[in-house]
Amino acid sequence: MIYGAMKFSIGGSLKLAFRPWVEGLENVPAQGPAILASNHLSFSDSFFLPAVLDRKVTFIAKSEYFTAPGVKGRLTAAFFKGVGQVPVDRSGARGAGEAAIKAGIEVIESGGLFGIYPEGTRSPDGRLYRGKPGGLARVALATGAPVIPVAMIDTEKIQPPGQVIPRLMRPGIRIGKPLDFSRYHGMEGDRFILRSVTDEVMYEIMKLSGQEYVDIYATAAKRQIADEAKRRAEETKHAGRKPGTQG
Repeated sequence: MIYGAMKFSIGGSLKLAFRPWVEGLENVPAQGPAILASNHLSFSDSFFLPAVLDRKVTFIAKSEYFTAPGVKGRLTAAFFKGVGQVPVDRSGARGAGEAAIKAGIEVIESGGLFGIYPEGTRSPDGRLYRGKPGGLARVALATGAPVIPVAMIDTEKIQPPGQVIPRLMRPGIRIGKPLDFSRYHGMEGDRFILRSVTDEVMYEIMKLSGQEYVDIYATAAKRQIADEAKRRAEETKHAGRKPGTQG
């Protein structure tokens, strides 16, 4: 009931204001389990995709959204539960990964749609980054559920970093044909198989989105960008000092 109310209010408002276009809706099954594997450009991806689908999509969200204190914390928790998010504690990398996999398997075994971002985090620059093999591939191989590649298009342009008011423009969603990995069922312990499955999915997402592909993890790219920004700030700081000063 809560999800339905949220979908009607938030989803309806998003569709009315932004008028997202969508291709390939017929590739999402009307019933039965499936994994929606999407690129990740914006915080809004988890809202635009469910808005255009008739079925509920369950994503993973960090547990902090569900445990913050006070009235604001309770409202935030209620909101994320209402839009179909399930909490995962990310304080320990390995533990978080296992929790995410367990949550995904539970959604699939209940016959639902499980939404996941193989890149693991939002793209820092609009390019498509290497998919992490742990979550997506392991859930797919453990359950035999089909993987449906999804491309979010232009969602990062709606509210770029530092921009408070969203830009009214039409984002796009392109949904590909389901990928069947049942031939690898039970082989989720083989890291080479996990890598192969993940790369195949990322290749399909790249074709759908038209993004430039970068063969490193997005988390590593973010560290590189942060390090470069820090280096430039230091250079600017030193360049601004007067000759003969110290510090």
